[in-house]
Formats: sequence, C-alpha cells, structure tokens
Amino acid sequence: MSVLEMKIPSPGESITEVEIATWLVQDGDYVEKDQPIAEVDSDKATLELPAEESGIITLKAEEGDVVQVGDVVCLIDRSASKPEGNSVSNKIKTVPKSASEAIQESKEAEAKTSYATGTPSPAAKKILDEKGIEPLQVKGTGRAGRITKEDAIVASVPAMGMADSGGTRGSTKTKLSVLRRKLAARLVAVKNETAMLTTFNEVDMSEIFRIRKQYKDEFSEKHGVGLGFMSFFTKAVTRALQLYPDVNASMDGDFKVNYDFCDISVAVSGPKGLMVPVLRNAENLSFRGVEANIKLLAERVRDGKITVDEMTGGTFTITNGGVFGSMLSTPIINPPQSAILGMHNIIQRPVAIEGRVEIRPMMYLALSYDHRLIDGKESVGFLVAVKEAIDNPVEFLMNGDEKRALEL
Repeated sequence: MSVLEMKIPSPGESITEVEIATWLVQDGDYVEKDQPIAEVDSDKATLELPAEESGIITLKAEEGDVVQVGDVVCLIDRSASKPEGNSVSNKIKTVPKSASEAIQESKEAEAKTSYATGTPSPAAKKILDEKGIEPLQVKGTGRAGRITKEDAIVASVPAMGMADSGGTRGSTKTKLSVLRRKLAARLVAVKNETAMLTTFNEVDMSEIFRIRKQYKDEFSEKHGVGLGFMSFFTKAVTRALQLYPDVNASMDGDFKVNYDFCDISVAVSGPKGLMVPVLRNAENLSFRGVEANIKLLAERVRDGKITVDEMTGGTFTITNGGVFGSMLSTPIINPPQSAILGMHNIIQRPVAIEGRVEIRPMMYLALSYDHRLIDGKESVGFLVAVKEAIDNPVEFLMNGDEKRALEL
C-alpha cells in the first residue's frame, strides 16, 4: 500500500498552529489531487487545504482540533483506484455487522423509542402530573432520553405563572474559530493598551458623484473595472499621510516607527468575516491601479483564496461601514497601526452653501487614532486634508485634469 501522510503546511511567518475548521470530505472518500479537502483557521486567515495526491483518504483529526504546523492530519492511499460511475459511493464499503453490533444497535433503537414516549423518572412524573403536563411535551436530557426531575421543573415553569408566548426557547453553543478568537483578543487589547480617540468630520460627495456619472462608462470600458469611491478615498488618504507623517506610524516599545510608504489596509467583508488585504505602495497607484487592485483582493477574499502575506503589514486602514448602512461609528485601530479611517453611508442632507440651503450628498467620516503617537492637531489636520480632497478632488487629487488622471 502506497500511503501519503499529509501534514499541515506553514500558512505564513510566525504561525505555528491552526484549527481544523471544516472537513470538506469524509473518511473513506476518494479525493483528486489538488481537490480542497479541508478549511483550516489560523489567527490571521481561513485557508483551504488541497489534497497532495489522488486516492482514498483517512482522516486523522477532528473538526475543532488544534494541530501544529507539520502534524499529520490525514492519510491518502495512492494505490486505491477511483470508483467507477456516479452511483458508486466514494466511501470504502462497510463490513457486515457482527451479532454483537446488531444487538447494540437494537438497544440503542429501544432507548430512542423510550425517549419518543417521554418516559419520566418517578420524581419527574410526580411534578408533571401535578402541573398537568404530558410527558410527550417534554424533551428529556437524561440517559437514553429519560425525563429527569430538572427537565420536569423547567417544563413546568410556564405552568407556574410565567407567561408562555408559545415560541421556541432553544439555544446553540458554537465554538469560535481561531480567527474570531484572535480578532476578539486583539480588539480587547487595542482598547486596553492604546489611548484611542476618535475625531469626526463630514464630506460633500457632489463632485465625486459628478465625475463618476460623467466618466464611469468610459472608465469601465477602457480599464475593465468600475470607478468607485475607494480610489478617491485611497488617494485622499495617501496625500494626507504624506502631509501628516505621524499618522502613518506605529509604536515599537519606546520607539516610534515612521514609514516612507503608504501600505493601505482595506477592510473587505467575506464569508469568514472581515478581512483586511493590503494595497502596497498605494501612494504610487493611479485611480485605475487602486480600483484594479481592490477588485482583485476583494475577489480573493470572497473566494477564500486570500493569503496571509496579502493581509500582513499595512500602515493605515480604511473601513467602509456605509455599505451596511452605518451612519456613524467609531472604528477600532488595526494594531500595530496608529489610525483608521471610517467611511459611512451617503445621505442627501440640507447644507449651507454660500448663504443658501442646498441638498447635497453628505458622508460622515471618523478617524480613530492612538493619542500616544498622534496629537489632536495632527489628527484633526489629517481629517481636514482628507475632507478638502474629497470636497474638491479635481484640484487636490487630479491636478486639474480629470481625463488625464483617469487615463482616458
């Protein structure tokens, strides 16, 4: 028998263990080479584990198990031939049941029947009789489904005077993934270990609306991507970071680390939660470059193909709660960064323009920052710089030439 031991590969630097989130195959299935067989959670991402060879698979770990990088999690029998026809099960054929196994199954079936009739213990029966509750209405939690005294007490609570709405009162308990547990720990650490403050402003989206309406079809036809809001905000942020370099910094013990590049983390919602892939050297990207890179990274997040390296680093984060309808929020810093910009939904509101009241598409912006590194002057100045670029993108982001900036 030619058996391959499949081991957990290293998802990225500094990651030593992962959790088996979901097996995509079952024990005894025939798998093809490169077929995804499992999803594994690290503290940074959820990744697919592909089969290294074709053959019959034997699982060596359960869902929820935490395994070390390099541990064997399954075996693949490469000598096994592929089952023929779609009607043939992929699993190894089960051996006939022995007499003892048949007797055991008979006992289990009998126990299930006992539960189905709602057999109560003597103490439970007394309580149920007193309250006029039929045993069939109670789910037993005792051995083989037997109704215990505690089950009867819980079932009798509505009959003792509490209002019974007739709705279900069930609950489920699900273990958090490694990624969610790590995220929770980091968020608590940010609140406890940083001096986080948030400052707010509002921007007028009128000019961006005009530019998108005027050029979106031509831009899409020429570049193959849409002209969205994120390219304007990314370029506004990189300009402001260059004006206020302390916002583009992080703390390392007693030292401040300033970066001469702008790696922008962009929050993207995916099947496994919020991911923050990074736009490298965003200060050098054109409108087309920003939109193309964000589209690519968003697709990789939603397809579950994003890598740890693509989410590592970042000197500043942009998150857009507006896509979910958020009007205003205080985003939490993405450590070890020192600041994060929160975008929100766009609402038509009356505003004063040169003494007149006009209806404009307005958006609230929020900048959360670490006060240990960034003073109020820098934080407010940074957000004002973003505001002036969004209010007047032609002057501050396009050098007065819209078509040239959009490469049209």
